[in-house]
Amino acid sequence: MKKNVFYAQSGGVTAVINASACGVIETARKHKNKLGKVYAGRNGILGALTEDMIDTTAESARTIAALRHTPGGAFGSARYKLKGLDKNRAEYERLIEVFKAHDIGYFFYNGGGDSMDTAHKVSQLGQELGYPMVWTRARGSARSRSMSRCRHARPRSTSRRWRAPRRACSFSK
Repeated sequence: MKKNVFYAQSGGVTAVINASACGVIETARKHKNKLGKVYAGRNGILGALTEDMIDTTAESARTIAALRHTPGGAFGSARYKLKGLDKNRAEYERLIEVFKAHDIGYFFYNGGGDSMDTAHKVSQLGQELGYPMVWTRARGSARSRSMSRCRHARPRSTSRRWRAPRRACSFSK
């Protein structure tokens, strides 16, 4: 049975964070036989806690592709750190509740170390509550490595001219 995907952005936003979102969404669309809808959390993990999620299946392939060239965080981001499971179990249980309600089995969290810690704790609690999930980091091992792969990133050498992207998209309300 195919499960849905939840994607969220965390921390400082760059064009690279949107390129990662584009990669997650486009890849999920290529695997429709295994993956269902891709939901993006509006303002990061807060979107899951408040059930304010964007169903990206409503967006055209062209709009999703435009994410590669969109500055900032298209879905919004949050620098919201969930406390440990022992200190705030209710927030983690709320995430599992929302994920169950939307049949989410895959959690892609685009951010740094705190984001990975959160995703891991959600996965652990999901296992404990009988709702196993797959979680992963939705970016390269280092932002600088991701930037070097983005064809619209500023070149390290000033001898080549950098051009701003032609189109951009936004998923704000």
